[in-house]
Amino acid sequence: MPMQPRERIAFSPIETRPKLQFPDGVRMVIWPVLALEDWDISRAMARMVIVPPQLQPLLPDHPNWSWHEYGMRVGFWRMKKMLERVGARPTVTLNARVCESYPQVVEACMTAGWELNAHGYEQIPMHKLDDQRTTIMKAMDVIEKFSGKRPRGWFGPGLTQTFDTLDYLSEAGVEYIGDWVLDDEPVTLKTTHKPVVALPYNFEIHDIVLFTAQYHPSPMFYDRAMDQFDILYEESAERPKIMAMACHPYLSGVPHRIGHVERAFVDILAKPGVVSWTGEQILDWYLGQQKAS
Repeated sequence: MPMQPRERIAFSPIETRPKLQFPDGVRMVIWPVLALEDWDISRAMARMVIVPPQLQPLLPDHPNWSWHEYGMRVGFWRMKKMLERVGARPTVTLNARVCESYPQVVEACMTAGWELNAHGYEQIPMHKLDDQRTTIMKAMDVIEKFSGKRPRGWFGPGLTQTFDTLDYLSEAGVEYIGDWVLDDEPVTLKTTHKPVVALPYNFEIHDIVLFTAQYHPSPMFYDRAMDQFDILYEESAERPKIMAMACHPYLSGVPHRIGHVERAFVDILAKPGVVSWTGEQILDWYLGQQKAS
């Protein structure tokens, strides 16, 4: 029988754990996550910015497909310049098919020295796959072949998992995931293969949630990011804190939002002791802490 989540990790109140320690000079870590996806126009789109007439889904869905396509043709490049200006090197979580559909985008990420993380093969929920194991292996293999390095991390499309997914991920070589939002610190999950680390992620400093689920105006990215940061920064005087900030080119990369996103990164990274790390940097720090203890 597949393991339930509570079989993979024991309950542990954060107040009673031994304290982790960041390197000298680091008080808090920001984890930028940039998601690059491939939407197949022959299927229903992963999400919509404009609803169809009479609210009846239509195939092909050209309006919403083109909204996503803008992100790859224009929004990504705007975001790349912004991230370079603020000095934030993101974890790029990508559908492996992006290597085939948008190779120039992936090459630009590699040239910039950004971490490539797997996000399935294409943007289809894990529950909808006929063969999860084969698809996971394919995603990992395609990215490794294109980049020369096997991804160490994984985000499920739509952050989806079944009870079996973690075991397939571990078998494929995944060392960390970002799909679980159950802690402020990295935690280790049991699998039928090697353990997998769940890095601290959140669903609310996240442009999909802010703009396509909760319908907030563009400045809310800055407002909510700063509210989240202020509390975590205060708490980071006692324990290490990690704050993820998740963006998609077709959302955060549009003109009316990019300024608010940039302002959040600038103001946060200006605070003493705040640094930007990739997922694999956070993972290596945590594994070092575990080894030391």
